[in-house]
Amino acid sequence: MKNSTSLSNILQSFIPEEKVLAILKEFNYIDVARKFTVYSLFLFLAEAAFQGWEGYRDGEQRMHGVGLQKVDHSTLSKKAKDVPFECFKQLLHLLTQQCNRETKRCLGIPTELLIVDSTQITVGLGRLPWAPLKGEKAGVKLHVALTGDEGALHQVTETLGTEHEIHSAADLVDPRFILVADRAYSKHEVFDRYQEAKNSQSFVIRIRENTHFHDPIPRERKTSFGGTITQDLTCQLGRLKSLTRNRFRVVVLTDPKGKPVLLATNLHWHSAESIAEIYKNAGKSKCFSAGLTASKHSEVVRNHAERGIWPVVCGLTCLCFA
Repeated sequence: MKNSTSLSNILQSFIPEEKVLAILKEFNYIDVARKFTVYSLFLFLAEAAFQGWEGYRDGEQRMHGVGLQKVDHSTLSKKAKDVPFECFKQLLHLLTQQCNRETKRCLGIPTELLIVDSTQITVGLGRLPWAPLKGEKAGVKLHVALTGDEGALHQVTETLGTEHEIHSAADLVDPRFILVADRAYSKHEVFDRYQEAKNSQSFVIRIRENTHFHDPIPRERKTSFGGTITQDLTCQLGRLKSLTRNRFRVVVLTDPKGKPVLLATNLHWHSAESIAEIYKNAGKSKCFSAGLTASKHSEVVRNHAERGIWPVVCGLTCLCFA
């Protein structure tokens, strides 16, 4: 259950097992189970209601897909029959008391987007001898992070032109935001790192079309997909050494040319349409990067490469996002 990224994960964050044990003690109920406890049953029933599972047999097949400990339907039925009704009634009262503004602030669930993109600025080798590229060229990469709502510049960092974008990701992430990025910032190991961090990083990142889905489970949906969305599922990403430790959500849609766009995310409380809309907001960062690319051949940058890049960034910030 520690790797769960679904509703049960949220419940564990503000109704820990200690509170459930305290309620059981009030009713003089002793939980002797080692494999499937009352707390496990509580998480299962909450997930079953949220996902709309049809019964214990249906839940037996689906519970592992949302990070819950897997047991057979007979164990589920016996445990539910054994626990006093009053215990769950008290748990409901505790849950309603916790659903307030203070809890929302403590959970720190992000809502604002942080859109990340990069662009390469090239000059003659003599201008930046410490950043050589192929042939007689030299250059650096600028990695830009913009806030999605205001379009304000949040962070800029630079790397050598030969370095991959993933190496700069650690300087741009911020748990207060939902990270939105393209395939260049996609790596399975990094996804696990985002999920398992003390302050987990929410993200919507495009992944490669040939990414392998391990143990895919379609998400329950009452209505048909809207727009260009074709799939919505949870799975582990990759295979063998690149296989993720955690399950992530994948939303598949098509671009205007009919090609598939695969979006990996750890957001489980958004609709598939919302996930697609979040990724479309990445266009703001593309516009900023395009402005940098258009400016990279200016005389300021060409003649004073080492100190001319940052004034261009400042100028674009004022022009585009004033």
